[in-house]
Amino acid sequence: MMQELPLSRVYQLLEPGPVVLLTTARKGKANVMTMSWHMMVEFEPPMVACVVSSADYSFAALRTTRECVIAIPSLALAPQVGNCSGRVLDKFDAFGLTAVSAEQVAPPLVAECFANLECRAVDTRLVNRYNLFVLEVLKAWMDRSGARVTED
Repeated sequence: MMQELPLSRVYQLLEPGPVVLLTTARKGKANVMTMSWHMMVEFEPPMVACVVSSADYSFAALRTTRECVIAIPSLALAPQVGNCSGRVLDKFDAFGLTAVSAEQVAPPLVAECFANLECRAVDTRLVNRYNLFVLEVLKAWMDRSGARVTED
């Protein structure tokens, strides 16, 4: 039997997954946040749309620098990643994550993630209205062995 669902919970039905990590960097400070509101919008070049709330600490960095990394964690890493603000805490340090220099953007890769996507915001027309950024993936990294990504 169908039951009414509060409109405030509709996102739970449609929210895409998986939860990924988004890294940003501004004024020499890197930050990492969890993000689940993202979707592919183009194959080549690969483009991803994502929503980053204007209330999030990462929003200002992404809006200003237009650069980020989308890091895809394994299921085993999920309990390690918290939901707190980078305004008050260095989340790389607090959650035992290792920042690795990216090649094409300032924000770091996350060594503990099996894939990392270096991205640049190419369309910000919907940021003011919906906090929606369209990102082009500039470089992609994958560690199929499950081992950490390391700098050469």
